[in-house]
Parts: sequence; structure tokens; C-alpha cells
Amino acid sequence: MENEKEMSFEELYNQTLKEKKLEKIVVGKIISITSKGEIFVDIGYKADGIIPKSEYTDIEGNPLQEFKIGDEITAEVVKQNDGLGNVLLSYKRIRNKEAKKEFEDKVKDNQIIEAVVSEVNENGLIVKYIDTRIFIPLSLSGIPRSEKPEQYKGKKVKFRIVEYDPKNRKVIGSIRSVLDEEKERKTNEFWNNIEVGQTRKGIVTSLSTYGAFVDVDGVQGLLHVSEISWARNIKPDEILKQGQEIEVQVIDIDKENRRVKFSYGNKGPNPWNNIEEKYKVNDIVKVKVSKIMSFGAFVELEPGVEGLVHISQISERKITKPEEELQIGKHVNAKIIEVDKEKQRIELSIRELEGTSDEYKEEL
Repeated sequence: MENEKEMSFEELYNQTLKEKKLEKIVVGKIISITSKGEIFVDIGYKADGIIPKSEYTDIEGNPLQEFKIGDEITAEVVKQNDGLGNVLLSYKRIRNKEAKKEFEDKVKDNQIIEAVVSEVNENGLIVKYIDTRIFIPLSLSGIPRSEKPEQYKGKKVKFRIVEYDPKNRKVIGSIRSVLDEEKERKTNEFWNNIEVGQTRKGIVTSLSTYGAFVDVDGVQGLLHVSEISWARNIKPDEILKQGQEIEVQVIDIDKENRRVKFSYGNKGPNPWNNIEEKYKVNDIVKVKVSKIMSFGAFVELEPGVEGLVHISQISERKITKPEEELQIGKHVNAKIIEVDKEKQRIELSIRELEGTSDEYKEEL
């Protein structure tokens, strides 16, 4: 009894530590962090705990940037003696367990997950979230046919888990699910806010003889050829290119059937607005034959402004069809005989210039 009374406080404390049971999960205070990334922890045991860098994290990380001396840290006991008198601890196992629970909660709640594509094969993409390998089939990747899956390696993607069977190591994700949801959100936002007269930016997605389709916030709208340019007989691909970003103006909306029509922002002002200032009766103008009909020929005065030369006004001699005197693309001089701004109509005569000086005769 006397010997026990004479034991120092330090000896009594050490004796208590020897008798203390070491739990699987311990909480201690950091007493040192080495330049190699090793963390020494006081766990209230006869030996200190050590977390080597390999047991700190599976991903890039620096304990010197995340912890400081005196901070509390929770770790899992790997070995009670690492061979050097320390208790071998693992911080990454704790973090991975927490991350796994967080992952499973996200799967349960159908939340969006972000991760980097680590591999690409002929069947799809593989991403790794903590220590879970997730397979995203090409059919669920949302990758357009115009893009190569290999381009996605190393890229961060957003996805949801659509099948989770950890026992059989079957975890399947879907990027398309997230893209479809985002598209639906943008589409609803578009139809809730769109108004005639608004100016929007869009991408030309396709071209045809009658116009172009333009994508604005995920909604396809028609840009008719007549709304691309004031000039007639123009082909859309002469002005626009697929994939081109353009500015359009909303000119018609059908929310019930979800249809919208646009006008090209670079179409310019209507040339008929000041037509009476530019063209007057008896003016002689150089025109280009743009279209021939049985009753006469349409001629272009400028892009967007056409006039009619009736068959009776083509020549002094009697002709049965305009082709006897005119051909499409031919340039001639003509005299304006009528201007009607409201009806956007101009009538001209070539016949009235026949027999005049050479300056008014036909020009090629």
C-alpha cells in the first residue's frame, strides 16, 4: 500500500492508460503534422496514434491545409501497434464511410451527383464517386451523335443514380435524366416569359429551302425565309450557317401548341417604309428580271423591293409571252408608272423607253 501511495501522478496516469480499452473508433487531438503528411494524435492511450498519408485520403489533399495542432480528429484503429510503438489510424476510412452514407442518402433522395469521368469505353462512361464505380451507358449519357464519348474523359458531369445494387457492384447513373430536367425547366421558363417583340439569342439548328429552325433556350422556333432577308428568291444557306449564333425577334407565339416564329435580327429595316422618297412616277431605273409569269415579269429594284412589268408594257410589238423579250437574271432599264406604298406595289414599263436614246435602252 505504501508503494502505491508513493507512485507519482505520471505513473498513475500511465497505469490508467494501460488499462484503458481501445475502441474501434477514436477521437483525439492532433499534436503534430509532419512535412510528409503524417498526423500524430493524442488518443488518451499509452501510445500515440499516427495517421500516415496513405490513410489520410484517397484523393488529393494536404492535412497541413485542413488541420492545425490542437484540432480534434476522428479516426479508425487499424493496428494497435504499427511496429514503431504507435497506434495505426485511418482517417480516410471514416471520411469514406461518411461519404458513402452521404452518397446513399443522395441515391435515396434522387439527388444530382457530380463526379469526373475517369474512363470511357465502347459501352459508356465510368465515373468514380469516393470509392464507388458508377457506369453511365451511352444511351443514358446524353452525348449528341455529333460528339465523341472520348471527349468526356476528365470532364466533370452531373448525373443521377437510376440503379443501385452495391452487393453485386452494379451502380448505374444517368446524365440524360439531369439534362432532360434542365431542358424542361428552361422550356417552361421560356413559355412563361416569352412575348412578341422580344429580342433573343439563339443557335441555327437546321436549314431548308423555306427557312431555318433556331434554338432559343431549348425551344425550336421557325425563322421563315421571308424573315431572313427582304430580298426575294434568296436561299437561307446563303445568309445563315448551321450552328451559327444569331439574334432573333419574336413575331408570333402559339403557347397552346407551343410554336414560335422569329424574324432575323440582321434583316434590316423594311425597304418599303420610305419607298415614295426613293422611287417616283416617271423615274427611270435599272432593274433585274427576277420572275416570269404568263401575265408579265417581276423585276427587282433593290433587295426586298420588286415591281411588275405587265406583258403589255414589255414591248411595242405584240408578244404572246414575256420570254420572247426577257430572261430571268437579265438587267434592263424601265420607267416607273405607278407606286402604291400601302399595297407594296410598283408598276413599270419597258415599252415606253423604246425608241429613246441609248442611255435608256436595255443593259446587260
